[in-house]
Amino acid sequence: MRLRGQGGKGLNGGRDGDLYLNISLTRHALYRVDGHNLYLDLPIAPWEAALGAAVTVPTLAGPVNLKVPPNTSSGQKLRLAKRGLPRPGDAGNEGDLFAIVSVVMPPTLSARETALFKELAENSKFEPRRHFNEEITHAN
Repeated sequence: MRLRGQGGKGLNGGRDGDLYLNISLTRHALYRVDGHNLYLDLPIAPWEAALGAAVTVPTLAGPVNLKVPPNTSSGQKLRLAKRGLPRPGDAGNEGDLFAIVSVVMPPTLSARETALFKELAENSKFEPRRHFNEEITHAN
């Protein structure tokens, strides 16, 4: 980055020199950077993904509440507008923060939780790998 006139004093009455800054970003524990946009992995519980939830998300300006819509899947991007990196000289036109959903399971299930998941499995008509059968049928 060049800062005109911010360097050393000019010689013999000449104009001040320029200051050059080399800026580099180091890896952050939470955020990934792409231009002025930030990306954050957002872990949510299966019931939050299924039913929807309001979750607290860390941003550069502090925590904000984010609405996770019902039936949210892993990999889905939820956008927080203007919560990314600022654009120098372009105030009010910050990048966005994208929360990338990751549905995570509890490390262990209680007996009640196991029973509820078994009940769900027995009653659900959802087939997450249905497209495998369709692809196999079309390939033959």
